[in-house]
Amino acid sequence: MFRGKRRVAALVGVAALLLAGVTNAVGAPDEQSGGGPRFGDWSSWQGDKAGSRYAASEHRINTRTASKLKLKWAFAYPKTGFPAKSQPAVVDGGIFFGSPDGKFYALDAKTGAQKWSFDLATVNRGSVVIDGPAVARGKVYFGDNQGFVYALEQRTGKVVWARDTEPHAAGMHTSSPVYHDGHIFIGASSGENITPDRNYPCCTFRGHVDSLDAETGELTWRYYTVPEPKKVGTWPSGADKFEPSGAGVWSSPIVDERSNTLYVGVGQLYSGTVGDFDSLLALNTRTGAVRWKQQVTKADTWRLLCGFPDNDGYCPGQKEGTALDYDIGATPTMFTVKGKQYVGVGQKSGVFHTFDARTGEVLWRRQLSNPMPGGGLSGIQWGSSFDGKNLYMATNMANPGTLFALNPANGDVVWSTPSPADGCTKGGAAQYPTVCQRSHTPAVSTSPGLVYEGSVDGKMRVYDSKTGAVLWEFDTIQDFPGVNGLTGHGSAISGNGGAVISDGVLYIQSGYWPSYPSEHGNVLLAFGL
Repeated sequence: MFRGKRRVAALVGVAALLLAGVTNAVGAPDEQSGGGPRFGDWSSWQGDKAGSRYAASEHRINTRTASKLKLKWAFAYPKTGFPAKSQPAVVDGGIFFGSPDGKFYALDAKTGAQKWSFDLATVNRGSVVIDGPAVARGKVYFGDNQGFVYALEQRTGKVVWARDTEPHAAGMHTSSPVYHDGHIFIGASSGENITPDRNYPCCTFRGHVDSLDAETGELTWRYYTVPEPKKVGTWPSGADKFEPSGAGVWSSPIVDERSNTLYVGVGQLYSGTVGDFDSLLALNTRTGAVRWKQQVTKADTWRLLCGFPDNDGYCPGQKEGTALDYDIGATPTMFTVKGKQYVGVGQKSGVFHTFDARTGEVLWRRQLSNPMPGGGLSGIQWGSSFDGKNLYMATNMANPGTLFALNPANGDVVWSTPSPADGCTKGGAAQYPTVCQRSHTPAVSTSPGLVYEGSVDGKMRVYDSKTGAVLWEFDTIQDFPGVNGLTGHGSAISGNGGAVISDGVLYIQSGYWPSYPSEHGNVLLAFGL
């Protein structure tokens, strides 16, 4: 199922030019975006190192103006079969993102006009960007679906370095990088467990978190989430059986700058019973040493064959009720309550967990949906947001998926708003009742007074952060003429990321599973006032 990767030497170019622009912010610019970007830029998937996904300086889009948002431009993708999964970064007037056709783009953030593009095939043929970039110190960093990590010059798109960080043929990066203290931190995941082939020698992938030198791409340290897999016999088909394996890092890491601690979530096992599966890790950013770890599910080993009939012997945890797929695929969020540092994270079981950021002590948990074993699709998929007042997160196929505001001190529900009942009966989704669902896959984003969340019904919505009322809705399941000369078509609002808000503009990717039929590829949309 998985072809071997071409091993390429790291491409090393001249050091990227540092941006020399003058910030218009009050106070120093965030190190994440480097020495010149403006206050209000969205420089990484996480929004900031703490994972707040909060556009603190956004005041043009507010509770009075949100209802007036209009489409400003669209960038259409060719139809390739890949979803639009690369959440953009917006820095210094540019927007940076990967495309399903194996290219990476920099556009003018206001107009959508192309500044430059980079073809991943010049480094590794067949690669596609499925994570969101981080822009820092004049460079753009991102990973791909074959385990490479890239650094490009922010100004020109030229390769500074490219590293094959993944020793396994099925390894990839859904985890989006974060920059801190001269290093890039990124997790590695894998689809090795989703092969339906009973003759496949499952499984040998090991999840890991990497620290890479931001200037050279050299590996500084690596933390593996499972011991090295060993052959322990055979599957019923006679194929070799290896364990333990899996515990991929789908989640994007965050960093506490004061303590130099990295926090990241881990997924379920593919085989075996031991490892840091379904855990939140707290690692020393300088050495990779464990400060603490919290495992939130005591047993979870799942592969695609667990959902197949006649799977006796291929899903050992099924009879014990431990074939769950309850990843922590969501990115953690750091926040402060009465001077105490907390770190919270959502799980595919539907639980939001909160820990003492220093010790890992459990502070509170809140069950937000009924668990769905064998896929975890009812829970929290990609991430949460904190606006200084409340925590916000959304459930997926929770019948219906629901957007929540929680009290950060104790997890009490401040308000909850289900995905609207008419989401599947109006707009483009109404034509496809067997596809549409009242569910949420994207990570939640916020700005002062507002919460942003998209739905599988193809609609992007903006909510009042005080009440949960819907203030604006836009149906993306339609054709859009792209500024690049192609026609794009929206679909489910993309998971693996969420809304980006910067300088009076809202950016979203539309094109995710489940997919709405169209002859066109998906689309990146920009909305303004």
